[in-house]
Amino acid sequence: MARVVSFGSVNVDHVGYLSRDRIAALADAHGWFPGAGETVRVDAVPADIHDDLTETFLGGKGANQAVAAAAAGADASLLGCVGDDEDEHAVVETLAARGVAVDGLERVDGPTGYAAIVVDETGENHIAIVAGANGRVTPAYARRQGDRLRDADCLLLQNELPADAILAALDELSGVERRPTVVYDPAPADGADAVLAHDAVDVVTPNEGEAAALSDALDGFDGTVVRTLGARGVAVDTGDEAFHVGSPTVDPVDTTGAGDVFVGYLATEFGDGASLRAAVELAAVAAALSTTAEGVQTAVPTRTQVLDGLRD
Repeated sequence: MARVVSFGSVNVDHVGYLSRDRIAALADAHGWFPGAGETVRVDAVPADIHDDLTETFLGGKGANQAVAAAAAGADASLLGCVGDDEDEHAVVETLAARGVAVDGLERVDGPTGYAAIVVDETGENHIAIVAGANGRVTPAYARRQGDRLRDADCLLLQNELPADAILAALDELSGVERRPTVVYDPAPADGADAVLAHDAVDVVTPNEGEAAALSDALDGFDGTVVRTLGARGVAVDTGDEAFHVGSPTVDPVDTTGAGDVFVGYLATEFGDGASLRAAVELAAVAAALSTTAEGVQTAVPTRTQVLDGLRD
């Protein structure tokens, strides 16, 4: 069984399903409003946006990817911080119930991370995150978790934590004879360049917007680029070979977190020794199936469902 460790964010997702006209009005009112498929950082979510968010789910890219890895069959664990608010209990209990080891999570003063997610009629998402406890993850915490990081078969990193903590986690792998495969999801793209420059990163998984924003850094990246293209599948470039994997046709309801599901399944396959192409093919099916239901963690397909989808 693959050991997958996700060093990342934990959020409570507040979701609103809105018309394109309403989304356009919000974008006009707030210059920072994220584009389709984009994630941005904000200090707070204005009331006019928050009032449109009628559904609540558990999320955060780190947590989502850990849940997806567990569903894929991995021995999955999550490292990060949660707040000391009422959300903390629900987050920890739910993650444990979904098969994720949470004993490495630390509770800190303040609120758990928050995400405002707006979804249009086609299922496309616009995401703004407020760091909360995620912003309290420190290099010292990363160093305390060094043994867990090194013992993984696959380590998942995202860009929703402070950069110095992410870099400290990568530094824990330096000089290690046997180290995990490191998969980095550069979302939000802002500030991801420094992480991509670290020689411990093996695989990066940007979507199209992130790939465009990070084009210079990706040109200098020495590992494998796995670029997710939504309904058009996945483009892979190892430096030695490039190939495309298609995505099954589905009727999407909510694309939020499809990339997280992709990464969780990809990491599990890597950890179990699958080839890159086989891992991407399975992960692409899992990501597509996840878009057919609302939410992220609640929409993660089982491994049986994904294998059935791969055969169809």
